[in-house]
Amino acid sequence: MLRDITIGQHFPGTSILHTMDPRVKLLLTIAYIVMLFVGSNPVGLAVSIVLIVALYAVAKIPVKMIWKSIKPILPIILFTAVLNLFFMTGASEPVFSWWIFKIYKEGVGYAILMSVRIVCLIVGTSLLTYTTSPIVLTDAIEQLLHPLAKLHLPVHELAMMMTIALRFIPTLIEETDKIMNAQKARGAQLDSGSLKDRIKALIPVLIPLFISAFRRADELAMAMECRCYHGGEGRTRLKQLHMHRSDLLIAAAAILVFVAIGMSNRYFPRIG
Repeated sequence: MLRDITIGQHFPGTSILHTMDPRVKLLLTIAYIVMLFVGSNPVGLAVSIVLIVALYAVAKIPVKMIWKSIKPILPIILFTAVLNLFFMTGASEPVFSWWIFKIYKEGVGYAILMSVRIVCLIVGTSLLTYTTSPIVLTDAIEQLLHPLAKLHLPVHELAMMMTIALRFIPTLIEETDKIMNAQKARGAQLDSGSLKDRIKALIPVLIPLFISAFRRADELAMAMECRCYHGGEGRTRLKQLHMHRSDLLIAAAAILVFVAIGMSNRYFPRIG
């Protein structure tokens, strides 16, 4: 299960999405997330799904990577769907009724809506990290937040911390997997027993994981100091970010799609 988590991983490529300006990709990703909650009708959801599938095809990201990004959050999706299914009431008669549980047509629609939203949210944000390296993403975040520097906010340090945290997710997952395998080799029962027993069995995993995380953070800080890192002041970059005509064309096409998703609420009934 841990090896299936792909959050924070980058897959190098030569597609138009890989070479696209990271600032544009970041802004379009945020806009896509907003439009997921704006388009509350079947047509809007369908367009959102088609758009993200087409982008994955353009980026040449394997379909199995989509499943790997969704698999870890399946319990959250199922839990959200069940809550909306049984606790969403409607004006019409329930389509299913047993004891204190009643399922309405509005509840079914809203459960599907929320499940699709969560899936598209995870898949859409994963595409950003799949096609953008952590260093380039750091530069994009820093430049987008640069106006906040006038308010004396540590923009560079904030962007650096966000990217380091994102970059260390796969490392910590790999470290957790190694520690769990080592504990299993010593006879630890991590996958059997009651829920209480499993929680107790995780203590021998969490303690070395925290120690390893602090050790890696200390090594990283020491390495940055040895390389004379003193924040963003006076820092130069090997590669400068430049916006090209293709970036503007892709952004314009994406904005048209987002407008179509927003306008679909005027012509199609909302779900739930």
